[in-house]
Amino acid sequence: MDAEQDVLHHYNLTTAYPVEWPPEKDNSDASDDEPQDTPRSKFNTRPRTQKPRYSALYRSGSDRQPPVPVLGKPGDCLENLVQKDEPDPLGSTESVVRILRQRGLPVDDDLRLKNRFLLSSTTFSPGLFLSQVHSNASTHALLQGLEVLSRSIDQKSASLKVLVESNFERFVRAKSTIDNVYTQMRSQGAEPERDKPPTHSRNASKNSAHFRNISGSGLNKPLPSDKKKNALTKESEYGVQGIKAPLIELSVKAGEVWGPALGGREREETLKAVLASVERHRGIFEVGGAIADCIKRRDFESLVEEYYRARRYSEDAKETATAAVQNNSLLSDAQVHQIIITARMWAEVEAQMDIFKRDLWRRLVGAQTTSPGSKSVPGSARDEHMSLIGVLLELGTQDNPIEIWLLTRYEYLKNKIQTTSERFRLETEVIRRHLAATDKPSPQAVATHLTFPARKSFDDSTATMDTTNVIEMWERIHASLQALLGSKRSVLSEVIEFRETSQSFIQGRSQRTLPVGPDGQSRKHHRLSQHGVKELQDGSVELLNLLRDNVLSFFVEPPVEDVSLLFSPIPSMPATPATPATPRSGLLTPLTGTRFNFDPNTLPPPSPKSSDPWARFAYWPPHSNSLSAVHYLGRILVLIGTAASEMIALSSAGEVTGMLDRLRTLVGGVRESCTQAVCAAWNRDAERCRVLEDWTRSTETRELTRMPSSFVAYESSVLGGIQKILYVSEAMSKPGAADVVLPPPAKLLQTVRGQFVSSLYKALSGMVENAENPIKLDPGKWDAEGDGIAHPVANVAPAKVTAQTVDASDRNVRMLLTLSNLQAVRSEIVPQLVTQFENAFSVKLTEENKTIRDVLGQIDARLFQSYTKPYIEMLFEVIRSGVLSRDWTPTEGRPSAAKPYVYTVLLALVSVHAQVSTNAASLTPQILSYLLEQASQALLVAFKQRDRYSLAALMQATLDVEFIAQTLQQYTTDKAADIQSKIYLELDRGTDNEARMQLQNELPEMRKVLKGLRESSKAEFACFKKIRIPRERVERQQT
Repeated sequence: MDAEQDVLHHYNLTTAYPVEWPPEKDNSDASDDEPQDTPRSKFNTRPRTQKPRYSALYRSGSDRQPPVPVLGKPGDCLENLVQKDEPDPLGSTESVVRILRQRGLPVDDDLRLKNRFLLSSTTFSPGLFLSQVHSNASTHALLQGLEVLSRSIDQKSASLKVLVESNFERFVRAKSTIDNVYTQMRSQGAEPERDKPPTHSRNASKNSAHFRNISGSGLNKPLPSDKKKNALTKESEYGVQGIKAPLIELSVKAGEVWGPALGGREREETLKAVLASVERHRGIFEVGGAIADCIKRRDFESLVEEYYRARRYSEDAKETATAAVQNNSLLSDAQVHQIIITARMWAEVEAQMDIFKRDLWRRLVGAQTTSPGSKSVPGSARDEHMSLIGVLLELGTQDNPIEIWLLTRYEYLKNKIQTTSERFRLETEVIRRHLAATDKPSPQAVATHLTFPARKSFDDSTATMDTTNVIEMWERIHASLQALLGSKRSVLSEVIEFRETSQSFIQGRSQRTLPVGPDGQSRKHHRLSQHGVKELQDGSVELLNLLRDNVLSFFVEPPVEDVSLLFSPIPSMPATPATPATPRSGLLTPLTGTRFNFDPNTLPPPSPKSSDPWARFAYWPPHSNSLSAVHYLGRILVLIGTAASEMIALSSAGEVTGMLDRLRTLVGGVRESCTQAVCAAWNRDAERCRVLEDWTRSTETRELTRMPSSFVAYESSVLGGIQKILYVSEAMSKPGAADVVLPPPAKLLQTVRGQFVSSLYKALSGMVENAENPIKLDPGKWDAEGDGIAHPVANVAPAKVTAQTVDASDRNVRMLLTLSNLQAVRSEIVPQLVTQFENAFSVKLTEENKTIRDVLGQIDARLFQSYTKPYIEMLFEVIRSGVLSRDWTPTEGRPSAAKPYVYTVLLALVSVHAQVSTNAASLTPQILSYLLEQASQALLVAFKQRDRYSLAALMQATLDVEFIAQTLQQYTTDKAADIQSKIYLELDRGTDNEARMQLQNELPEMRKVLKGLRESSKAEFACFKKIRIPRERVERQQT
């Protein structure tokens, strides 16, 4: 608390946490111990010493020197207060300067910057100090530093108090002695004061120490003349009045004696002659300064004019000297003088121009900031090289600046292609490794991504096409390739512009506006040498090949294993020529910065060793689905196809043998690799298409779920994307695209055809698996019980259950809906997809279509059997038990009702009818007809197990069979009728002629009994009755 009060008192603050700078602090720079109104003597011209802003921390009674050496000269008080180095006030290190050097700050070269980090400096910046020295410090470390700082303040404050208390009497005696000596010197010759008794107080001592103002009224009394001269007062001019008069007299006498000797007429004439010469040759004397000024202002036009003027002066002097030699005559003094000053001027101008030309060469070699596609504005960076070339030609040079710049530009583009491609591959590999280390997307996430095409009509964003990380990697790859191969502001556009620029110089179009130099000396540089022309033409082709090879290797070669290049700095290269006469030594222009932009503390994981297909491709984001793959790879193929078209459109590229084949290889190789990647992703997604089933009814057809529509949207989207990849249709509008983008080979089309059929089979198999396996919401894994691929009603809150929701926990419901979906797939979706494939790829899927239909029939039959098998087993068991039971044969006369097992069978079929008609009404005839056939077959098998039939048994069997047949008459098929005929034949085989004859007589009565049974069970089995639609309704539906 005391330390805080000391700090507040020292800085005149009212609070330890001020929110603004006190206005009174801006009024004066005076120190804490000296008032602002202290008068400054006219002899005291040295500025006051300004204390460091945090000087309170350095007050110490036993040690007045800072802990480390300080900067500055002995006479510079302000600089003496700044230390060369000092420990961290927060106690983290013994040297602040060492930490700053490690941060890369130029503290050794910039003294002002270093002072801002030293606590002893007046320019110390706490915020800057913490942001640089403690940039990585944690909150705990800062709190510990605060404790160290507080203890340091407390210790120094305590030592100061001890010093003052222990030496207080010495301070008082020393202060009194100093005041007495100063008073005697100031009051020398004055009479002592009589009116005011001598007093002493701490305030008076303090004021006298700083203001030297303790003299009383005695200073105003006149001093004796002999003592007044030496008194330190204003009246005696502070002690120099006694010698002032003799000095003045001595100066006057010296002037009288030495004046004529120092200045004479001869000197006057000399000065006049010099002045006249300067006036006569003013232009020669001014041209050097004018050239220096033009160079400073970068005024090239004025510089050329001044340089030509200097050349004219030089040539005039040469002509004068040459004429004198030829005429064997002597030069006059004026001519000699003119030649001498001209020679000196020309030497100075040549020295300035040499330095200026060296700077021009350096700037010309570094003028690689051409902006492709931008308008050429005079004075902009785009035409800077033309301006520099023009100046060099105007001034005259030994080397050809045009050829030098073009070759330098070629080296720059070559280096840029290589470094950009390497960095692109390495950064992509690092991102791919980080993405491979993440978890696979959950089934719910996969379902969301695969249903993107179905939502595309109202969700145009591609963000839900795949996971965020995958989309970001695709976008990064596309952006990087856009920077390499794009039509604007890309490396390819710079190469194309370089080709056009070099052709313009080769054909002489660009040189028309360039100067020819003094006396036409630069005219020879307007034409490029044959060797230079060949180098430029070969260089443009080499740049295109280098760009093509880097792009192709990224797509066809495996991922990079070694990414250490990202951590190595770019090797240094000379940026300027060693001398202006040898500029070729600076052709390789370095790129600024380093290759590394990643955090060295977060190293990328090792290359993933996985059996997944994406591990073989450097450009495929791990866990990416086929939707994002076809979307982005299609865009990438368009970009590559367009770039290849622009490459072949260049005249030089079209003339080079093999360039067309190399560009075709580029497009074909990338297309084949992308197709393989998409097919692998397509195959993987087809296995996961079962997650599309969410057991929600379709809003258009209630008998179907949303699975068929989602599947057809997904499959159509993939087919459309692959069609764009194979044919690169969007790039075919470019000139020359038909030459480099060839139709896809038959092998590639066969791969796509096979994958199309395989995807249908795997997707349909997944539908059957969804129906057969009970569904449980388990997002983390797949198992035999279920897999979290849907949200059954049992696991959904009642508030979320709607009319479209299905009880997916019921196996029979799942079976029926899946059978209905398969029926829709067979009749509508598969023909639609086959037609789309045939139209997209111009092929006929005759064999594949037959294979698909066979597979669909097998899958449908498999699922149909799986659904009906429990009911068939129940029918066989009930019918067998009923027919073979002991009480089946009537004991008395004619039977009056069907046996109970018959009602059990019919009621079971009623339950099946209710379930099927509720969930998939279109399957009702098919299922009940099949069950009727199986029930008839069960009756036939059961009746075959009885040996003989009496008349009563024969009548009971006939009544049971006919009651079932007539009740289910709507669902009777030819096969069921045939089986019923076999039943009667089996009954006839087991009886005798007498029973047959009696049965014929009993048939009318049996018909009455059967009719009565039908009437009595009319309500129970009304669902089996065929519904008659009124004629008006039929006509209205047809209309």
